[in-house]
Amino acid sequence: MVPHLTTALTGPLLDLERNFLDHRTEIEQWFRAQWQETRPPFYGSTDLRNSGFKLAPVDLNLFPGGFNNLNESFLPLCVQAAQAAIERICPDARRLLLIPENHTRNQFYLQNVAQLVAILRLTGLEVRIGSLSPEVTEPTTLELANGATLLLEPLERRGGSLGVKNFEPCAVLLNNDLSAGVPDVLRNLDGQWLIPPLHAGWHTRRKSNHARAYSRIAQEFAQVIGIDPWRINPEFGVCGQINFKERTGEECLAAQVDALLGRIRAKYKEYGVSDEPFVVVKADAGTYGMGVMTVRDASEVQGLNRRQRNKMSVIKEGLQVQEVIIQEGVHTFETCADAVAEPVVYMMDHYVVGGFYRVHTERGRDENLNAPGMHFKPLAFETCCTLPDAAQGPDAPPNRFYAYGVVARLALLAAAVEIEETASTELEQAAA
Repeated sequence: MVPHLTTALTGPLLDLERNFLDHRTEIEQWFRAQWQETRPPFYGSTDLRNSGFKLAPVDLNLFPGGFNNLNESFLPLCVQAAQAAIERICPDARRLLLIPENHTRNQFYLQNVAQLVAILRLTGLEVRIGSLSPEVTEPTTLELANGATLLLEPLERRGGSLGVKNFEPCAVLLNNDLSAGVPDVLRNLDGQWLIPPLHAGWHTRRKSNHARAYSRIAQEFAQVIGIDPWRINPEFGVCGQINFKERTGEECLAAQVDALLGRIRAKYKEYGVSDEPFVVVKADAGTYGMGVMTVRDASEVQGLNRRQRNKMSVIKEGLQVQEVIIQEGVHTFETCADAVAEPVVYMMDHYVVGGFYRVHTERGRDENLNAPGMHFKPLAFETCCTLPDAAQGPDAPPNRFYAYGVVARLALLAAAVEIEETASTELEQAAA
């Protein structure tokens, strides 16, 4: 029995969710039209924040690492969606090579890899795991805490294709976000599908590009169902000249923070919101909740102490932060056993396949929950996000989860647009 989030599921009827419920036919028709024009990513996950008056995505991951946290009853949904994604990209695929992250000692991540392999094998694919880690020089079996095992194998490059010993795959699926850059072994693959494309990795991807694409998607969607796009869209700003260690760019950052807080205060006044507005300053590239700080006044980003500057200056793989996005903070009113929680929605192709709640007992409702101390056994959604029930109120579980699924799909659509646009940019730069 999965516990309910008491605030989320017993609170007042929310007009935003009621709007989704009342316009579900138009919503699904609109999404179908969008996916005919834009190819969805193979998979993705998005972190949502629900303040009641606003439900918005705050992060989109194109290399999701929590499939092991999904409700087991949603496995058929995952397999069906994976099958659709494979047929869309490579209908004749028989063999697939999965390339995971290099942190081979993280048991939670490895269980995610095992679950992903299980899903892909149930689609009828032969699946092997090839590792980019220099430590994997021979087939290596890893024991998982749940009793399962994973076989990691060293990659072998043969001309324009990539595989492992005695295995030539039709496609290569990355579950590695390439924060440290693109290894030579992944470059110039001919005749093989590389999923997602290289430019989707954090070595080139920027959160601000995604935010711009999402803003356009949210505007169009809001017109369809007649809402203020701000209700589903966190505003943002960018500072591309910051160096926390050398204390340069603080004026740019403070100006962006002040301007964004001013816009948020105006919207709070319009909607009668009494909460204190805040923004979240994040590295414009990267993941794992690194390089993130909550700010309530522009003065807080000037004269940062050494500990704060060290925290903000480096992200995954030890990369230096030089660009930041300043994102409107969205309070989360969702709690579980008095701990703050936020939903994380998982998708494959353009289908929602489940989700879970990230829970943190030591963080407030205006703080980043993707941080040490969060629960590593999140609460799986008890129902899928695709079956609203008009006979129940907006706060009923099927309808709350449907609202999650709608906003998550908007974020995924924005990611699809972002990938297409950055591919065009890369081609133009290559031609120049």
